[in-house]
Amino acid sequence: MRCPFCGHDETKVVDSRVSESQDAIRRRRECLSCEQRFTTYERVEEMPLMVLKKDGHREPFDRGKLMRGLVVATVKRNVTAQQLEGLIDDVEAELHNSFRYEISAKQLGDLVLEQLKGLDRVAYVRFASVYKDFQDLDEFTRELKGLK
Repeated sequence: MRCPFCGHDETKVVDSRVSESQDAIRRRRECLSCEQRFTTYERVEEMPLMVLKKDGHREPFDRGKLMRGLVVATVKRNVTAQQLEGLIDDVEAELHNSFRYEISAKQLGDLVLEQLKGLDRVAYVRFASVYKDFQDLDEFTRELKGLK
């Protein structure tokens, strides 16, 4: 495992345990060169999820891309990184449990919005404003009324 701090490729595992979601092994590692510690997650490789975009092309589901969007939506909100990881885990689990390996970007966005609604309503509105690409104030107002 390559150290994210100095790039050295030798590390030792300091601690291993099952993640909270029970679907990964969480490992604390220490670089043998710079002695910095970092966390890695080991997950079972499954059939890749594919996202069907509006223009018709397909791309692999990207946890990092979804996380970046959620982080932007939750800036200055009382939402932790662990809660966002849990949200993404729940969305992925729902897709894998339903044996859906291809999903439209719209369906994926709807799943994420459903999860966000229960987590933080301001983050829901922020995410929806980008995801649903509101064109005017009336569309935005309808979404807010639907949230109530």
